[in-house]
Amino acid sequence: QVQLVESGGDLVQAGGSLRLSCVVSGSILRFNTMGWYRQAPGSQRALVATITGGGTTNYADSVEGRFTISRDNAKNTVFLQMNSLKPEDTAVYYCNLNYLGTRLRNLEVWGQGTLVTVSS
Repeated sequence: QVQLVESGGDLVQAGGSLRLSCVVSGSILRFNTMGWYRQAPGSQRALVATITGGGTTNYADSVEGRFTISRDNAKNTVFLQMNSLKPEDTAVYYCNLNYLGTRLRNLEVWGQGTLVTVSS
């Protein structure tokens, strides 16, 4: 069973930085796309950043230039480096993986979320 475990959420002052990590465990034939999403209170879950198996990245306009998504294939880990944090970045951040499973089906899995709070 493929699982994602996020870490790195914390309370930080505006202008500060945090790095989120998402570790993938389980059997995967092919890594399709991995991403970070966030959900603020009273809001829907929204895309933050994605990275494809080929390394192509995509960012929400609100985080472009401040956040960087990357991955370490050897450690099965994806990171989200968040700089110049703003109070509006406060949310629960979720890791998402779209992958090809051992039964040759494309599947999707979510992590449990990690809370990022940015104080003004």
